[in-house]
Amino acid sequence: MEHILRPIYQERASDLNTQGVLLIEKLEKSFHITDTFDAVLLMIVKESNQPIFIKHYQYKDKKAALHIVTESQLREWLLLGSNRKIVDWLFNGKILFDRNEYLEKLKMELRDFPFYGRKIKMGMEFSKLIRRYTDGKAFYEKKQYLDAYNHIIHSLHHLARLAVIEQGFQPEITVWSQVKQIDPEIYKLYEELVKSEEALDKRIELLFIASEFLINSRAKTCSEHIVGIMKEKEEWTFQELQEHELLNHYGVDLGVLLEYLIERGLINTILAETKGPSLFHRYYTISKNFNKSIDHSKLYWYIIKRRC
Repeated sequence: MEHILRPIYQERASDLNTQGVLLIEKLEKSFHITDTFDAVLLMIVKESNQPIFIKHYQYKDKKAALHIVTESQLREWLLLGSNRKIVDWLFNGKILFDRNEYLEKLKMELRDFPFYGRKIKMGMEFSKLIRRYTDGKAFYEKKQYLDAYNHIIHSLHHLARLAVIEQGFQPEITVWSQVKQIDPEIYKLYEELVKSEEALDKRIELLFIASEFLINSRAKTCSEHIVGIMKEKEEWTFQELQEHELLNHYGVDLGVLLEYLIERGLINTILAETKGPSLFHRYYTISKNFNKSIDHSKLYWYIIKRRC
């Protein structure tokens, strides 16, 4: 459909505000990539009053969509992982217009995946993982197995994305295809959960124990972002952490991540007296144990026992 859509993007490409234009066409087995549209034009602009502008077109029996996004919105999607399709679009889309090689440089940046970018993405993905794992375990202990199953599935998905990020890649829509090659152990856990013929409660029990090891083994690495920020000063209130410009992306998951790190001994609490009897203010500081190694000797002992 490129020749049909050419008048649309050529008109806008002449605007100095336009950085680049990509064409993403529907593939027979991957129609979900374009949200069932036959083609998507992704146009990136420097700035706009609307960070996202979408327009739909029809040509005979074909339909197309124009997505105009600002650079800042694009960066936010890439940082937060809140638009899973955007990475696929950037990597696989056909470049129709590229001002000063903006798109080529962006694609190179994504392939290189700067270490700092990995650290913040790992921290946010880890916080989501902790949230899902914690909530799922609470449902499991209440014997609410279907709700527990839903949360453990989501926690495995966050674990898979985390494994991909750790290896320096951007998580794509087909994250399980990626993780099957990158971390077969996590892929095996996913198969155990969805394909096993064991009773649901037994499958969930197995996954919680296995996931606990996988989570704990990543605790230090995935908390380097928040700990690095906490080094800026000795003590923090929760509100100060929440309002920090690089931590506010964690959203509602920041609190549960903080409590997990306290439980693991990586962050300490400091209590300060208030005017009320036996009531204390709570402050947070980095633990001296953070640089010590964590014992991971219980590697999959439960799974091995179950298989014997």
